[in-house]
Amino acid sequence: MPGAVSRDRRHFLTASAAVLGAAASAQLWLPGTARAAETPLPDGVFSLGVASGDPLPDAVVLWTRLAPDPLNGGGMPDRVVPVEWEIAEDARFGKPVRRGTAQARPEYGHSVHVDVRGLRPDRVYWYRFRVDGQLSRTGRTRTAPPPSRAGGSLRVALASCQNWQNGYFTPYADMLGQDPDVVLFVGDYIYESSPSATAVRRHEGTGEPYTLVQYRNRYAQYRSDPHLAAMHANAPWVVTFDDHEVDNDFAGEIPQDPDKQSHDAFTARLTAAYQAYYEHMPVRAAAIPDGPHIRMYRRLDFGRLARLNVLDTRQFRSDQATGQDGAQDPSLTMLGAAQKDWLLHGLRHSPTRWNLIASQIMMAETDLKVGEGKLWYYDAWDGYQAERNALMGEFAGIRNPVVLSGDRHLTMISDLKADFADPDSDTVGAEFVGTSISSGGDQDQSAFHKEWDARMPDNPHWKFIDAHRGYHLFDIRRDGIDAQVRVAETVLSPDASSSALARLRVEAGEPGVRLV
Repeated sequence: MPGAVSRDRRHFLTASAAVLGAAASAQLWLPGTARAAETPLPDGVFSLGVASGDPLPDAVVLWTRLAPDPLNGGGMPDRVVPVEWEIAEDARFGKPVRRGTAQARPEYGHSVHVDVRGLRPDRVYWYRFRVDGQLSRTGRTRTAPPPSRAGGSLRVALASCQNWQNGYFTPYADMLGQDPDVVLFVGDYIYESSPSATAVRRHEGTGEPYTLVQYRNRYAQYRSDPHLAAMHANAPWVVTFDDHEVDNDFAGEIPQDPDKQSHDAFTARLTAAYQAYYEHMPVRAAAIPDGPHIRMYRRLDFGRLARLNVLDTRQFRSDQATGQDGAQDPSLTMLGAAQKDWLLHGLRHSPTRWNLIASQIMMAETDLKVGEGKLWYYDAWDGYQAERNALMGEFAGIRNPVVLSGDRHLTMISDLKADFADPDSDTVGAEFVGTSISSGGDQDQSAFHKEWDARMPDNPHWKFIDAHRGYHLFDIRRDGIDAQVRVAETVLSPDASSSALARLRVEAGEPGVRLV
């Protein structure tokens, strides 16, 4: 299948990436003319920009992908291309700290993932790439605080759901000005939907992506958004995927429409989608896909202030329930046994003040039925209630758990309850469901509130709901988390302004969230 990687090959690449940063300091910043014997590359190889991600106290991943013809497979020759990289303590590169050469390989779409090691904790760095005389834009990143640091602050931006066809990625312009330390993106980086003639911006291609080249083209189109490119170049990102990076509402190896996509056809689609995802994200070699599988759940610590547990709620889940009895079936799992054990161990043994959980889909209950009875979204955690409720029981013994979610295209900020069937049960945490960057477009606010305000009495754990486009911004300190819901005037214009619609507070040692 396209993009499959043998286990031996995967281990070799992982080991190679791990030593790359350590070896890089002995390599030189070579001029692009040193390989004049090679056929010159086309102009514009850095059309997709640069990015960084998954910061550690001594390391960060630097990313780019060579693509002079980005919407047509990339446009690169079918050969390995050496790419020089440099990271420095200043924007003019007068204080370089690491330099090296990475290999952009055709089998990975000429993407480059440099795991730079030996950096200093809690430092801002600048980086760039060069190949064949062409220089990338300069990127800016920062490392995580040292493990021993108990104080300080951390600014996190939460984003999700950016549909090219629904509008411009305007909220990133405001996010850039807020200067977060890290951007957490919890899914739906691209949408696999077919082009629409009535869209604000039309998807490339002629239909949904199924092949590796088609997914590469879709990612390349999204990467061309200038606001998204600028935000990638100015802060490290921590990413995970939801469903639209592959196929709407898929579960494990089960597509949305199994009557139309056979198992073999869908695993081939998964293989292509996961490889394209890896090729376009600033993640470590541990995420190199193994056929239709990819390792995405992982953990990052920011000193003793915050631990970030990044979940994968797609690959290991049982197929979605279709009714209320199924949603309460104790045999259904969202995380799978291995990931669940990993999460619980990381929460129980966490050394940090705050324990953040990045969940692609909403964890708190959404009762859609006004009055008596219940009606749930089965694709969210409401469809996997036994596992969700057991997790709420664990939260009761965890220090300051806060869930950061996406998917819903709405802002939905809630208390997390020990038992959602009992509104008087203990509050065990807080959840921020971030709205979309552009998905859903500009929504009719009056119509939204007419529909959703009536559901508030049936969901007393909801603290704030809204339907504007935007993102959430968190200032995390030892005593509490100050959160802002930042929304754009419109996503029908790339130049619209944004502002803080609401401010909320989570106090350390006091589970739950309140409006300020």
